[in-house]
Amino acid sequence: MDHPNNRTSRSSSGSHDDTSSNSQAASTYPIYYTRDQERTRLMNNRTPPISTSNLNFLNNNGNSNSNATTAPTTPVATAGNGGVSGSNSVVDLERPMPPFMGINSEFRTFNNTSSTALANASGRSSPVLQSAASDVSLSTHYLPSKFSSTMLNPGPRKRKGRGKGNGEPHVPKMGGGVDAFRSGEARMPVDGDEDYDGVNIGVLRTKKKSWNRFKWTLFVANLVLSAYSLVAFIICLLTWFNVWTKADIVRIANRPELVISTLASTLGIFTSLIGWAGILLNNRSFLAIYTLLLWVTFVFLVAPGYLTYKRHTFNLEGKVNAQWSRNLGVDGRLRIQDILRCCGYFSPFIEATVSQTCYSRSILPGCKLHYLQFERMVLRKWYTVVFSLVPVHVAIIIVGLLCSNHVTYRFGKGMMPKRYRLSLNSMAVIMDNYASQLAEQYGNDNE
Repeated sequence: MDHPNNRTSRSSSGSHDDTSSNSQAASTYPIYYTRDQERTRLMNNRTPPISTSNLNFLNNNGNSNSNATTAPTTPVATAGNGGVSGSNSVVDLERPMPPFMGINSEFRTFNNTSSTALANASGRSSPVLQSAASDVSLSTHYLPSKFSSTMLNPGPRKRKGRGKGNGEPHVPKMGGGVDAFRSGEARMPVDGDEDYDGVNIGVLRTKKKSWNRFKWTLFVANLVLSAYSLVAFIICLLTWFNVWTKADIVRIANRPELVISTLASTLGIFTSLIGWAGILLNNRSFLAIYTLLLWVTFVFLVAPGYLTYKRHTFNLEGKVNAQWSRNLGVDGRLRIQDILRCCGYFSPFIEATVSQTCYSRSILPGCKLHYLQFERMVLRKWYTVVFSLVPVHVAIIIVGLLCSNHVTYRFGKGMMPKRYRLSLNSMAVIMDNYASQLAEQYGNDNE
């Protein structure tokens, strides 16, 4: 573009009687002379008055540069039949603005509080409208690709691969699945969507379902939990039924530890069943309960290990002495004497229970040595097995915490959060704000 001084120096003598060319030149080159007038125009969104001398200057420039290439600017509304007449005529220049422009224009600034978010919104994010007089949520900044596109693409809900080779149109898969992390895949299912939480209601299956790595990890972890819980439960049952050799001594001398171990194994089996239900059905509610029960099982698992270690490590001989004289009773001593083939504690004359093999002239030794050795052996094996299962169980807890919510790639429970749902009240507030902004830009129809 040429500078106005250059255009003035190169201007040729043209006719000043052609009002149409003068008005065209004036509309093409609007010029504001003083800084105060420019500031006033920006504050009031209106242009300063243009005097006759200013228009004459514009006419000279327009006639001399009628063929110059210029950038389009704001047109000037003229009075009369296309000409400018009178020294006191005022021409209003106002640049039209498209709705939801999204930025503060140099010609117009929004002052309404309801349009503040519109002025800041740009790019791909949707405008966020706010209403101080209402609690209605107007947040619409979530990308539509994260949720089901039923409202955008209504139609039958079909899986990937349906309709191939039979002439039916291919309908994109909706609602998650193993491909939900791909570009353009919906994260949320809707009513009528197949494979809801991994359960297909129907006889026909067109595609073999595949498991993700989180589900396989959870499967292996729960398999390990089921294995050692079932083995521990069988060992406890065989002990209670007195199948093992000298198992009756454990039932008499270590009854609290045996009871807690039985409860721990039972709870472990129950927890693993909940885990299998959640894994095979992709039910995250079951998996949440499964993760919680893993902590309870951990407490019952550690308890017998702590009790047996404490009994074995700290003064086992004194505890065995007190147990024989105070806790076992006549029936308990008799059963231990028959199993260990001994008589009395130190000898047949000290705290012995009379039987067919134990009497005053019996040649059987005392029970203290054999009983103490058996307790040391049983307690050592007991807490060793329990403490060896602790890191395994902790690993299962970590796997449950990390993987129980990712057995499928579906986002959440398949429901749009309430705060992001568009209701009639939200739509009313949005339309009211939109109407007020249109009224600000273009004025009311009644005016």
